[in-house]
Amino acid sequence: MVRERRQPEEEEENSAASRGESMAEESAAEEATAGGANAPEEEEMAGDDGQGENEEPGHLRPVLDVALRERWEEDCKAFIMPWGHMIPTLEDVAYLTGLPVQGEPVVGLERRDYYDDIVELLGAEFVAGRRRPIRSILLGSLSEAVGLKGGRRGPLETLEEFYARVRGLLDLGGRSEERCVRIFVSYFFWRLLFATQSSQMNCKFMLLLRDLDQAGCYAWGSAMLGHLFSLLPSSSRRSQSTGGFTPFLQIWGYTRFPMGCGTLREGSQALVPLMARWEVAPDPRVADRRTEDVRLALDYYPHDQVVWTPYVGEMDAAHPAVAAGRPLFDRHLLLLCLGTCEILYLELVVRTLGWHQPAMEVPAMGREGHSRRRFFAEDRDWGEEHGSTVAFWHAGGDRVVQVGLQDSSAYLEDYRRRYAGRLRLDRRAMPESQAVRLLEGRLAEQEVELARLRTELQTLKEELARARASRDLGASSSAQPTRGDLADRLQDALDRAQARVQELEEQAREVGAERQGEVVATLQAQMESLRLQFKVRISDLEAERRTMAAAMEELKDERSTMKGRLLEARERER
Repeated sequence: MVRERRQPEEEEENSAASRGESMAEESAAEEATAGGANAPEEEEMAGDDGQGENEEPGHLRPVLDVALRERWEEDCKAFIMPWGHMIPTLEDVAYLTGLPVQGEPVVGLERRDYYDDIVELLGAEFVAGRRRPIRSILLGSLSEAVGLKGGRRGPLETLEEFYARVRGLLDLGGRSEERCVRIFVSYFFWRLLFATQSSQMNCKFMLLLRDLDQAGCYAWGSAMLGHLFSLLPSSSRRSQSTGGFTPFLQIWGYTRFPMGCGTLREGSQALVPLMARWEVAPDPRVADRRTEDVRLALDYYPHDQVVWTPYVGEMDAAHPAVAAGRPLFDRHLLLLCLGTCEILYLELVVRTLGWHQPAMEVPAMGREGHSRRRFFAEDRDWGEEHGSTVAFWHAGGDRVVQVGLQDSSAYLEDYRRRYAGRLRLDRRAMPESQAVRLLEGRLAEQEVELARLRTELQTLKEELARARASRDLGASSSAQPTRGDLADRLQDALDRAQARVQELEEQAREVGAERQGEVVATLQAQMESLRLQFKVRISDLEAERRTMAAAMEELKDERSTMKGRLLEARERER
């Protein structure tokens, strides 16, 4: 892999992000804005036993998120999976979230004191009773301002009912429309898009919202991805901390290796962005799996079932963010988010572009990123600080050039050698109980996926029938070609879905047979083990019997000897 030119180098100044208390209790209305996905709840972490806590309907499960974050490798900014590096890309951001990935980089002025800006842009009530300098706002005050204080969605409440109730609770308090928009966007940013572990909202994006027209020109999707990358290194099995746009990360995982953790909502095939199509799997055999089982499922996930190009068949016309951002999808870029500058190593995942992956040496690329997330004693203008990187962004970055390869075998060989310990390639045989649980989980995943595909098939058949009926009823000649094209596209989608159903049914049969064979083998192994134990026990008892018999003989000899001595003693006494 080569690049057309070298990107400018930046000075590196790493510092740990300050972390406050856990996130505020409120969650929910961001679903509609972010495509229907919810932010994670405060304590939605895997417990000591690895089992995720029960959550309300409609909230994403944390287990896959935990299993993914554990695999993040900071040196190459990628997830270390058994089948190779995996990295969320700008294409994923555009398709899944609908956020703009092109435009002006998210840089600007960051102040040490936002008191006057808060009063001007949000309202004096957000600084009442507080002393200067002020760098953050409690999320609770923002949630109250947007009508979400204590307004959590009920377990039996539909989204429509929940939104209606929130609208009823919303009190604009005489605020202008622009101020209300700034308050909501600020809450949306720090409750979901740029979430952290803190219960307070850093005000660093506030100045970018002063001019709302200009705010719409920023590449918020790229900034979101850079922010997520900057927080992933802090996630580990020990801390299990979360940060960044968690729903995006989880649904990205669903699209790449559909393990049944999420399902597509019925009748959602036309919804955009694509995150709006997903919901939590209702099947408890899939949704309530333990973290350890999900780790194991990723370790043994069939490599040939990993989806590298999940958006085949999607039309750019239906995705404005994709159409606008497509020129960047094959480019190496540095992701800017104020003080954060993160590297996107697209060269490591060119399989997402439909190419074969060559072996790569990350240090040889000569790139540096940096994250400066601490508070500063003086105001900082990140446009000036990142000057050369901003110019690199405006120039469109570096094009990733395709290398003509027949396969990715050289890359995979080098990858397995480099990460042998991380991938646990030398691990011992899986315990039988774990193997059975793995097969049961895989079978449940296949059943969930089959149910989803059958629903999609039915919807496609109905749409195809309506398109054909409309064409046959003699629509105007100008409309006929369009409807004919629609019918053809629907037929193609139907054919693909039917082929996928047949493929999954065959896989389910194979997994079922494998599971049955595994159970039989397990029982046979257990019986053989019992037989061997019984045989050993019999041998031990036989040896013990022989020992006892020998001891009895010795006792008899001793008794005879003692009897003889007693008789001799009596004779001498006479």
